[in-house]
Amino acid sequence: AGVTSVDEALSVAKLIGYPVLVRPSYVLGGRAMEIVHNASELVRYMNLAIDLDTRHPVLIDKYLEGKEVEIDAVGDGERVLIPGIMEHIERAGVHSGDSMAVYPGINLTEPERETIVDYAIRIGLALKIKGLMNIQFVIMPSSATQASTVYVLEVNPRASRTIPFISKVTGVPMVNVATKVMLGKSLKEQGYSTGLWPRQKLVSIKAPVFSMSKLLGVDTYLSPEMKSTGEVMGIDYTFDAALAKALLAAGLMLLPHGAILFSIADRDKPEALAIIRKFSSIGYKLYATEGTAAMIEATGLPVTMISKKLSEGHPNVIDIINDSTVNGVVNTITGGRIPLRDGFYIRRAAAEKRIPCFTSLDTARAAVETLLNGSQTYSAQPLPDYRRKEPT
Repeated sequence: AGVTSVDEALSVAKLIGYPVLVRPSYVLGGRAMEIVHNASELVRYMNLAIDLDTRHPVLIDKYLEGKEVEIDAVGDGERVLIPGIMEHIERAGVHSGDSMAVYPGINLTEPERETIVDYAIRIGLALKIKGLMNIQFVIMPSSATQASTVYVLEVNPRASRTIPFISKVTGVPMVNVATKVMLGKSLKEQGYSTGLWPRQKLVSIKAPVFSMSKLLGVDTYLSPEMKSTGEVMGIDYTFDAALAKALLAAGLMLLPHGAILFSIADRDKPEALAIIRKFSSIGYKLYATEGTAAMIEATGLPVTMISKKLSEGHPNVIDIINDSTVNGVVNTITGGRIPLRDGFYIRRAAAEKRIPCFTSLDTARAAVETLLNGSQTYSAQPLPDYRRKEPT
């Protein structure tokens, strides 16, 4: 729904239920998009939007916190070729350009895969796409009484940033194929049929790269607004090996042993506990801000409490980042202005020190599981060999 006042926004949000996704009417790269969890956060966002006086409504949508999946396809008006399906590690709510994407979608069920392919073909044919197309989906998990549900988030009739990635891992030269389609040569004439291209016997992961250490004053937390400036690819025969390569190349790989700082928003604390236990199990020393430390202590895990209040003595969170006491940071955000500001100092210090800083629990979980599963076990060979050779 489009709204132009705080009262309208509150009414719409109450009707569809929190959390909601709010954004300006015209955006590129998720600019100024936010996930809002309650009325006070919504009022803050709307007041900022009204102050800007863009004369365009603010759009409010229901936020679906599910698994995000995307495909790139080539259509010729009669056929739709889908080289592969990519599953995001981070759940919906992180801009697709800032997400880690996995080919093939290793956690998708066969019905989910079939639904995605069916929707993509039907959309491509209905829109008479002649060239490249990108579709993003969100899958809401199944329950005791209902199977999982696939929703279409957006359809873009253009090349996306994942075209080079999916072309390299599948061997389908998407740009060449699409260009020939646009010049009048059909998919059939090029030897391609409708549907999903045969799955390769490999795993590849696209990871974003950020330039936060070079951009002073820029916050680093992941959100619907895109912040990455590039990406890297890890490819191997197993998920763990491909993920280790992607994390290494993106500068997000943690040391096998070390210390890590946790500052977790209240709503994320229950979910974060399993991740904290995994870090503790591999011998990581735990540091945490006041509220997070209290939760960790209550579970019986050893933790050192560090103040996030920079004006109340030393050492504080910035000190232990700057003096290399910790090798990584996990910091999830809240919508309040004071917690957001406190977290900003933590995230900036980590960026300037160039140590891994995870603002999504999904990414942090993937990173610690890579350490648990043996991060140094991976192969090295030319890219085409991964497509041509059997795993050894």
